[in-house]
Amino acid sequence: MHGMRLFTLTFMTRFLLFLLICSTAKAATIQRIWLSFQREEPTYLTVNWETAQPGASEVLFGTSAALDGKATKAEQVTLHHVEIPIPEKEVTYRYQVRSGAETSAVHTFKGMPSKELRIAVVGDWGFAQPDLASLIKDDVHVLMTAGDNVGSLHQKGREGTKAFSALIDSQPELFRSTPFMPVLGNHDREIRSRGPKPPPEAVYDVEAMAYRAFFALPGNEWNWSLAFPEFAARFIALDLEHTSDMGTTWQTGHPFDAASEQLAWYRQQMEPPRAGHTISIQNERNATMRGQLKGEWGRLFQQGSAVITGFGYFAERSMVDGFPYYNTALKGDGDRYPDSKSAFFASEHSYLLLTFKPKSPMQIESKSLAGQVLDQQSYPAR
Repeated sequence: MHGMRLFTLTFMTRFLLFLLICSTAKAATIQRIWLSFQREEPTYLTVNWETAQPGASEVLFGTSAALDGKATKAEQVTLHHVEIPIPEKEVTYRYQVRSGAETSAVHTFKGMPSKELRIAVVGDWGFAQPDLASLIKDDVHVLMTAGDNVGSLHQKGREGTKAFSALIDSQPELFRSTPFMPVLGNHDREIRSRGPKPPPEAVYDVEAMAYRAFFALPGNEWNWSLAFPEFAARFIALDLEHTSDMGTTWQTGHPFDAASEQLAWYRQQMEPPRAGHTISIQNERNATMRGQLKGEWGRLFQQGSAVITGFGYFAERSMVDGFPYYNTALKGDGDRYPDSKSAFFASEHSYLLLTFKPKSPMQIESKSLAGQVLDQQSYPAR
């Protein structure tokens, strides 16, 4: 009799534990969500998230609590990328994501503006532990980077896409409410330690497969363009970094020589020069890159409005024949090596805030993470 009672208690304990596990699985909340654009104009927003187990993808969305819009994908995946239309301006959208038994809370993001567009550009996130309170206070519509979003793809526990997962986890509310458009740096594809000299095997994944699997971006993803026609503003992302290592096992990115796909694509973007504001973003030192191909890269740069890089750990604005080249870094206490054309330079943890209004000059502010405006300039449209 005692043995029967013990068996019954053991069975009941296991059964209750099973019910608890099932209940927990059903209540699992999707936490890691980020937003981006996959098209060259922000008419659709891409909602991205990760799940532990493969599943279909569903986004419920709308401008009211009803969430009367729905977008789905049947493919069973753990990395989810779903586009939703965002036609309405100056509104707040609500959304919720689902995959199998997993769901998220309802989150919000701003629809695109009609009166003032604010875009922040940061650099070297992979080597900083930034306090982004000032940037968050700026209430930007889009967050972009100038490369080196992570430290490497081989650190224990952060191999491959895990490094980018950790980046999203560092600012969960920011990433699930603000579209994020990263630009490649060498560290975003570093699959093994660089070492003191080029090893027999490649150090970097030139094709940036983990980066391109994790993020959902326009075009080739290793380069892309994004335009905001209402503000005559356009951003061009380039794959330029450690250019002196081209052709070795230290080669980080795609070729940029006279016969390269990248140069041909960039020429198409820049020639003939377009009206408005065109900002190119890259990860090589500005002074180095504008001299490449006997100055051809510099000539193309200057068909636009400005160039931004995250090459150095400092804030800088250089002026070449009246054309601005910017450097920005969330970690601003590195070695000082100013451009020979430097007009402003500061060893500060910083970011750039770009502000656009219809038929108005573009404003670029270099701001410290403490919120101080370090440098402020206005540039008329072409």
